[in-house]
This record gives sequence, structure tokens and C-alpha cells, in this order.
Amino acid sequence: MIEAFLTYLRAEKGYSELTIRAYGDDIRQFVVFFGGQETDFRPETVTFADIRSWIMSLSEAGMSPKTVNRKISSLRSFYRYLLRNGDVQTLPFKKITLLKTPKRLPVFVEESRMTAIIRAVTEPTDDFETERDSLIVLLFYATGIRIAELIGITDDDCILDSGELKVTGKGNKQRIVPLLPGVVSRIKRYLSLRNRQIVCTNEKKFLFLTDKGERISRTAVYKVVTQTLGLFGVQGKRSPHVLRHTFATHLLNNGAEIKSIQELLGHANLMTTQIYTHNTIERVKEIYQKAHPRAKKD
Repeated sequence: MIEAFLTYLRAEKGYSELTIRAYGDDIRQFVVFFGGQETDFRPETVTFADIRSWIMSLSEAGMSPKTVNRKISSLRSFYRYLLRNGDVQTLPFKKITLLKTPKRLPVFVEESRMTAIIRAVTEPTDDFETERDSLIVLLFYATGIRIAELIGITDDDCILDSGELKVTGKGNKQRIVPLLPGVVSRIKRYLSLRNRQIVCTNEKKFLFLTDKGERISRTAVYKVVTQTLGLFGVQGKRSPHVLRHTFATHLLNNGAEIKSIQELLGHANLMTTQIYTHNTIERVKEIYQKAHPRAKKD
């Protein structure tokens, strides 16, 4: 039953393997909570009260509201699937409300520091790994793409003549992201260097490869970004998603329309993008506090 649902997510929804694994873990943990094996689980017997007890147990175990909400969403999707297939007659999760979560502003790198980072990574080299790692950081900041989107880029996705990048996002939805001339030049340089030194070992011809010609891993990309940001004194969280946040925040601070940023990021809902306006408001407040005469006196 669970495997059939996960196959449905993979084949019909086009979810990533990472997302599918998370769904599977959440559902199996839910089954274990009721003391049964997967083969003995009868989803139609689960009640509203049972779900409330499960949620309380997660909270009492110290799980964050965000994580609990993700698990609720996983089970809610599972039960919708079961309802469509006729395995259950009701949706016990229908009346369950998500837990309140504290609003956290997206973490981003300030423009002056980011300028220094980009200046460093755009210094051309003849070393394949250095050039590749530099392009990874540059591309994250220049396009705002997600880590899964970056490692999925193929050579054919790079439409360099027109300065465009085809990106495959969540649910296999594709979008076109514009590339600045400087980024196009760096991709061309990287491709030239890669093709001279590395023999691609996969049919899809992924853009970012290891020195053995294999597609680069999420772990390797994460490490590249973490080390690069740390090298330039970025404190706290240092990840590809921080560069995605930085891309969006800098665009907004420099006058880009929120709707355009939504399209560039591949957000299905404008509300998801609007969180970046809070960063802008906080920046305005900071400037106000530093510059207004009354703010200094009070």
C-alpha cells in the first residue's frame, strides 16, 4: 500500500527521490506509532483522536512545529490517495489543522560580501575542479535555482546563444531563467575546460561532473557552497538555499517586481515569494534607525 503510493508520487507526480523518501519515512513512522507492521496496518480504522495523539507524541518528543506539519502533510496526501483508490471512505486528516510556526526571515548574504565572493569566483583558472566549483556558486547566485535543479542541469539545458537556462523544478515543471552575459561566458569556459579534461560517463551529459566524469552529488555541491561562504566570513547558515535567498533578496532590494521574482524562483504561490518583502522591510527599518535624527535621540 505504502510502496504503491510512493510509486504514484514518482511516476505521476514526478517528485524527487529525496521527497519520496521523506514521505515514506513519515508514513512508516505513523504506522509504527500504532504498534503495527506495515502489512497489518488498516488505515480505515484510524480516527481523529488517534491522529491528535500522534501529533501530541511528536511535539512531546521535541519535534519542531515545521517538522510535525510536514509529517501531517505527508499523511494527508497518503489518505487522499487511499480515498481515490477506495481503500478508505473518509479523510481523518481533513479536520486536522497545522501547528503554528514562528516566522523566520530568509537568511541571506549582504551585497558587499556577496560582491567580494563573486569577484573571487569569477577569476578564471585552468583547474577543472576550481572552475567547476566557482561556476556552481556563481550560478546559484545568478539564477536562484535550487540544489536539485542545479545537479539536474544537462548541457542541452544551457541555451547559451540566447542567454537562457532551462530549469526543471518541483513536479518536473520547467521554466526558463535568463543568464547574464558574464555567466554565459563562464559556462562556455567551463565547458571547454571540462570537455578537454573529462570524459562524460553518462548519456544525459549533465553539466556538473566529478573528475571521473560522473554527475556531481548533492553532498559535493553543498560542501562547495559551505566552504566558499565560510572562506569569505559568512557566519551562521551557509548553504545553496542561502544563495537562493540572497538572489531573491538582492533583486527585491534593487527594485525587481515580486511577480518577476516568483517566476524566476519557480514558486507556484506568490505568498511563498512574499516572505522576501519582510527582509526588505527589516532593511528599511535598520536604515531608518541609523539615519533618522529622532531615532538617534530616542
